[in-house]
Amino acid sequence: MGTGEFVNGEPSPLELASIAWRARENARVLGKTKVGAAVLADNGIVYAGCNVEHKFRSHDVHAEVNALTSMITNGGTRAVAIAIVSKREHFTPCGSCMDWIFELGGPQCIVYITNSEGLITSEHPASALMPFYPY
Repeated sequence: MGTGEFVNGEPSPLELASIAWRARENARVLGKTKVGAAVLADNGIVYAGCNVEHKFRSHDVHAEVNALTSMITNGGTRAVAIAIVSKREHFTPCGSCMDWIFELGGPQCIVYITNSEGLITSEHPASALMPFYPY
């Protein structure tokens, strides 16, 4: 998914989060938590994803994984940053999603998290969210 022109050729954290908020609107949830994600790849393109829940819950696709695999599908090779959005008070990517972030972005991939449009709640390198990850 190409997202248009950005200042200095890449999106700001708020622009990345805005793309994630738009993707979140397409979430297919059986519960109540919609999540959106947007990945900035090393090729400068942003790839978006949302959570897609399945009636046999072990098959749910998390927004982070949806965005990261869309990046690979469309020719991106490495995630530089990922914005994850949800209307929950406190959250971080789950362990499985962190595995994907480390695999496709590495410990330096910046993870932006927000629960409110128009702001970034927190910003961390992936290595800060899982400091003992065996990368």
